[in-house]
Parts: sequence; C-alpha cells; structure tokens
Amino acid sequence: MGDFTEQTDEELIARIRDPQVRNREEITDYLMAKYKPLVRGLANEFYIIGGETEDLIQEGMIGLFKAVRDYEKSKEASFSSFANLCVRRQIYTAMEASNRKKHTPLNTYISFSSEEGEDQTVLEEHILNGASASPEQLVIEQEFWEEFYRELWKKLSKMEQQVLTLYREGRTYTEIAEVMHKEPKTIDNALQRIRKKVRLWNSQESARTQFGV
Repeated sequence: MGDFTEQTDEELIARIRDPQVRNREEITDYLMAKYKPLVRGLANEFYIIGGETEDLIQEGMIGLFKAVRDYEKSKEASFSSFANLCVRRQIYTAMEASNRKKHTPLNTYISFSSEEGEDQTVLEEHILNGASASPEQLVIEQEFWEEFYRELWKKLSKMEQQVLTLYREGRTYTEIAEVMHKEPKTIDNALQRIRKKVRLWNSQESARTQFGV
C-alpha cells in the first residue's frame, strides 16, 4: 500500500472522487484501516448500552464506508467528525432494529435530551436521517453522548471508571488487564457491572419519562 500519511483525509477523499486517479481503491483501503480503531472504540461504547461488539464492529465498518462514499467538504465538517457520526448512526440503527425485536426500548436514551414538551424523536431523527450532517447537528449529537457518559460516570466506582475509559478507547479485555495489572476476567466482570448499571439507569429514566417523576 502506498504512503498517504502526508495528505489530509479530505485530500484523499478528493482523489478517490477523481476518475483519473488509478489507485482509488488503495486509498479507500487506507482510510478504512486508519479509522478502524475509531470503529472499534465506538462499538465498545455501544456494547456498554446493550450491543454485541463483533456485530457492532461490522456495522461500524459499513458506516465508515458510507462516510468515505458520502463525505462532502462543503458541509464544513472535517472528515473525522463526519466519519464519527456515520459510524455512530450505522451502529445505532442496527442496535435499534435488534432491540425492537427484543422489545428493549433503547431509543429511550435519545428522549433524555429532549426538552420537556418537545417531540421525543427529534434526536433520533437526527441520528437516523441519512448521511448528511451540518456542523450544528454534529455538535448536538456529540453533546448528547457526552452528557450520557457524564451521568453514567457518577454511578461507577473508580476501577469501573478506569475500565470504561480504556474500553472506550477501543482496547480489548486483555489490553485493559495488562494496563491495570488485573486478570481479564476481572475486567470482564467490571464491564458486566457497568452494563447492569446502564440498564438500571435506563429503566429508571424510562419510568421518569413515562410518569413525569
């Protein structure tokens, strides 16, 4: 594979769109490999709220490919921000479809950030509405996820906070165990506790939304 490190992502996207460029597939492969750690990190985040990591990575790679295909520099967002959004959307869409089958209301997470009296599907529509995105929309969605993790953070022990931080970076159980000098099973147990706390919080927030508590 050629060395594309001296060019920006946006320049590489422009080359992919140029029919005169012969190594367009090679450039696409480079971008897919470059952003795979991002996909793994986001898949890990969604694992925490109820997905299965390997399935989510596959969905995330689909979202990444769509980002490469659909990115428009005129939207004023960087490719990295756009890729982040597209991957999140693809994973979320897959999870929402899966959880609908299981009768699990994952979309209650989206309603948390709606103003009182506002249509609760507003942010969900932002997330699921195709590939186009304005800088303002990117900010809204980023703020939602930051708020979600701030609230979750308060409910975690110091060890669980450290595990979650490393896991969100895309690290594996084994890598986290090495960093923290723990057994992989200890890390697995910590992640399971985190997921239980997320499910409990979800049910509590659902009750508040339903009964106006």
